[in-house]
Formats: sequence, C-alpha cells, structure tokens
Amino acid sequence: MFRLSKLLAAAVAGLLVSGLAPVAHAEQTGRTEQIEQTGQAEQTGQPQYAPTMLVLDGSGSMKQADPGSGTKMDAAKNALRRFIGSAPVQAQVGLTVYGTRTGSSDAEKAAGCQDVQVLTPPRTVDKPALTAAVDGIRPSGYTPIGTALRTAAGALPSTGPRAIVLVSDGEDTCAPPDPCEVAKELTVQGTQLVVHTVGFDVDERSRRQLTCIAQVTGGTYNDAPDGKTLERILPRVSATALRTYEPAGTPITGTPAWTNAPVAEPGQHLDTLGRHETRYYALDVPEGGTAHFSGTVSFPRVPGVSSTQDFNTLQLRVYGEGGKDCHIFQSEQATMSSDGVALTVARTVDSTDGTCRGGGRYYFALTWDRVSTGVPERLPVEVLALVEPPVTDPGPKAVLPPVTLAEPSVTRDTTGGGSFNVAATLPGSGRYTDTLQRGEYVFYRVKLDWGQGLAYRVHFGQAGGNGVDNVSNIATSLYDPYRAEIGSDTTVFTGTPHTLPTGKDAIATVPVRYRNRDGDNSSVRAEAVAGWYYIAVKLGATVQAGDDVPVPVTLDVTVGGQREDGPSYAGAARTPVPSAPALTAIAGGSTTWPIWVGVGVVVAVVLAGVVILLARRRV
Repeated sequence: MFRLSKLLAAAVAGLLVSGLAPVAHAEQTGRTEQIEQTGQAEQTGQPQYAPTMLVLDGSGSMKQADPGSGTKMDAAKNALRRFIGSAPVQAQVGLTVYGTRTGSSDAEKAAGCQDVQVLTPPRTVDKPALTAAVDGIRPSGYTPIGTALRTAAGALPSTGPRAIVLVSDGEDTCAPPDPCEVAKELTVQGTQLVVHTVGFDVDERSRRQLTCIAQVTGGTYNDAPDGKTLERILPRVSATALRTYEPAGTPITGTPAWTNAPVAEPGQHLDTLGRHETRYYALDVPEGGTAHFSGTVSFPRVPGVSSTQDFNTLQLRVYGEGGKDCHIFQSEQATMSSDGVALTVARTVDSTDGTCRGGGRYYFALTWDRVSTGVPERLPVEVLALVEPPVTDPGPKAVLPPVTLAEPSVTRDTTGGGSFNVAATLPGSGRYTDTLQRGEYVFYRVKLDWGQGLAYRVHFGQAGGNGVDNVSNIATSLYDPYRAEIGSDTTVFTGTPHTLPTGKDAIATVPVRYRNRDGDNSSVRAEAVAGWYYIAVKLGATVQAGDDVPVPVTLDVTVGGQREDGPSYAGAARTPVPSAPALTAIAGGSTTWPIWVGVGVVVAVVLAGVVILLARRRV
C-alpha cells in the first residue's frame, strides 16, 4: 500500500458538487455558511500551475540542418508552438533565449556570454504573444547556459514552486559559471525550483552536463536525437513542469497544545510542520454531525538517500472537549520519500459514536513522526477539515456490489495534474491516454453522485529498459473526497508493458451511499459521500542511466450505478441529484448553493519537482 497528497480546493469543490450542498439551518447545525462558489473559486477553486520558464538555445549551432524539419531551430520552434497551443489557459509560462544577439567569433565571446534575453515573463499564458516571440528567434551566438539559468530563475516568482524547461543542443561554451554549479547554487539558496532539461542531438559530454542540471534540482533529462523526437518530447516535458506541486490556501498556525489551537474558518489554509513536531487545530462539530479531517505533506526529491533511511510517518490523533482523548489514532507511512512523495493521513469522526460524543469543539493533532534522511527541517502541510450536519434520513442502507469494469467505448487524451488541486478531470467512463516521465506522480479525478461508483485499471506501455537494471516502482491509488485511501496496488516496472492492479479485478468502489460509512471495512466506509474521487498514478525513477524515457499510460475507467437521492440532513429536504446544467454551474464556480462547512484547514506541501507515490501502512 502507498500514499500521496495535495490541495483542498478540489475537495471543497467536490463537496459543493456533491449532495452536501443544499443543507443547513443555523438552529440545527450551530453554524451556517453561505458560500459563493464564484468568490471561493478565486481563492481555491481554479487549478494552480507552477510558473514555468522555457529556456531555448539560440546559439549558432541551432542553424544546422535537421532531417525532416529544416534546421534545428525550425524543429525547436515547431515543438514550442505545439506546447503553447496545448498549454492550460491558467498556466503561467515565460520564454527566455540565449545566443541570438551576437555572432560566434572569438571577438564576440565576452558579449555573447552575456547574451540572455527574457522575451516574455512568466505570466498567464498569452498564446499569440508567446508564439510571436518564438517566431522571432534567430540563432547566431554562444551558449551561456549557466547565466541563462540564473536569469530565468530571477524572472520567476520569488516564492513557491517554479520550473524551468531548458532545451540545448550542446554544452555551455561560456563557463564560468558552470551550469551544474548554478543549479546547485539555486538549490542551496532554498529555491523551490525544478529544472527539466532536453538534449537536442547532443554528444555524451553535453548529455552529462544537462543531466546534472536536472538531477540536482529534482528534474528530468530527456534525449531528443532529432527534430521529430523533440517535437514529441518538448510539449510533454513542458506539461510535466506545469504539474509541479503547487500549494495554496490562507495561512494558519497550529499550536503545540490543544488549549490554544486555532479554530479554522471554512476554506483552505497553509501551515508548516517540523520534524517530530505536533500541531493542533480545532474544529466545531454540531450535535449529531460528522467531521472529516485530513493532513497532507509532500516531500522534496533528495538524491542519494539509503533505502533503510527513506521513511516518513504522518500521524493524526483526535481529542474532544477539554482535551479528552477520543482514542482515535491514524498513522500513514511513506517509503521511498526521497523520490518526492506526498503523504496523506485522513479520518472521519462521528459525534454520535465512540469515546467522544456530542457536539462541541474537537481537536486534531498532526505529527510528523518518523523522519527520513536529507529532508528539510520544516515542510508545508495541508489540512482539510469539513463537517456534515446531522441526518434525519440517511437513505438506503444496503451496500451494493462493487462496480464492474467494462470495455471502454471511447478513447480520449488527458494530462494528469501534479497534485489533488490540479487533478485532470475524467468526464465519465472511457479510456484515457497520458504519458508519464520517470519519477512522476500524477492525479486524475472522477465525479461520483449518490448511487454511483467507479472501477478503473492502469496500463503502463512499452518503454525499453534493461531488465532488472531498470527496476522502478509503479503504483496507483484511489482516494475519496477527503483524501482517505480506498484502494491501491503497486509492483515493479522493467520497461515492458504492465497493468495495475496486478490481479484480475479492477480497483473499484461500491455505489456511494451515506450508510456506507457503517460498512465492515475501511474501503467501503470511505465511499460514503458524493463528490470528486481521485486516482493517483506513480511511475518511479529509473536506476539505469539512459533509460529515463517517457512511458505511455492508459486508464480504463467505468462509472456505474444509478444516480439516486442523497440523505436528508437536519433542516433540509433530501438532497437531490443536481441536473447536468447545475453540475456544470457548480463546477464552474457560479452557483450560490449554501453549504455547511465546519472548517477547512489546509496545510500545503510544496514540492519543487515531480510528485511521486509512496508506500503506505495503516496502523
């Protein structure tokens, strides 16, 4: 089993789309919040992408001929245009170029080695302007890669995760500064920056330099021996850069004791968590209500960590009024943390059951317990806490059989997101194709109404490799709207086609019903609320140099079951299944449905690289 992470925005949006929406009278829930999705979307509802700078080699060697593309520069421009055309409208993308304003003579070297231009800053993508900037590039000069990295990094925002995608057809011809040393320098300064590099028809020495730049920042190196390959690879690498983990939320500061824990307001919040530290957060729960709480930490990629020292544990404890121990404890463990993994711990608390009963103030304690080698002293943490009002009629009690995976009738392309908050939406049953880089952990989401369930399977395609020298973990996991894990599967990938889960059955849910929370196992209990369900897919990093190639991935998804009315909450009629137009309006952020939200505490974990899956153990 394994685990992963990220953002409340999507979870809140999922609940708004779910049957929890039209609920709540103040006299029965103790607290009613009218949430305008329009306003909330500005804070948390829209996908967040890592600001990304494209850095293109404009040196004289890019004038060389390329079979099938004209020149190397022609091929690079074609690849950039393809990416620009497919970039998400919310993405922030800039363009830097070097080597275009001087020649390559010895007399011009001093000027040529300073020849770096930011053609467009990293802002919300203006596709016509960015395309025009690409069209105007004329190669001619030197290759100051180290200076270009510094310039590109300086043009990106000063905080948060950022990414650079560097395309070069050779090594730096201007060092110092040495490009790999610049990459280390940026990392030492604490820059949350990942650099992905593409070697365009490069020799071995250039390949080593570009690989070093990528590795020290947690990025990936890709080899493009010709223009046609570059046109295939560059859009995918750029999309990967945008998938860099992006935290978001209103700042909140947990406390070392329950006595002064902050009571979070509805929404999403950011905090940090230190090694072996415990932080408390308070949540008001109405009489008869149910609290859902989760915490997420994402770990940076750290090279050279021994497998025996590569574990992290996130723990969750719950306390009631006056700090009474509710004897509710959850622990989740991440293995291979140095790959850059996300770890989530989640728990549902029913105020009518257990040691702590009744309405009132509950306290949730998050602890970063076991700590792996090489991780920072503190990391951002994401906490999600929401409350359901009491129910007067929970609806059908039967737990139906799981959904059966059916042969897909349609095939669509998709690009998974780097976290929960930017998970790619899969609009129902079908076959979805994506391409993953080595070391990526990506997310997809599927909307389930009351009465609906899903089944899915993941197929990893041919990627070459050298047998056991190329061993890497592949994994998939399914999460409910509160990020509790429903099911997972993991195995080894050697470059030959492989399918998860490894058995004959797909990972599947039963139809979503309120009374599933009374089921006999934890998986069924996590299938008790309508909303967004998340599929995570991991492709581990290869250990064999030269095998770091993209891998085609296919997801077969079936959404089954019949939509039905949801439960009746106190003070509200039974929650109906919204019509298709209503669902569209809600997801788009224009609805005014009221929702009773207890607390949205979110602590976000920044990961400057590709988020990867991790091993999970429930204690």
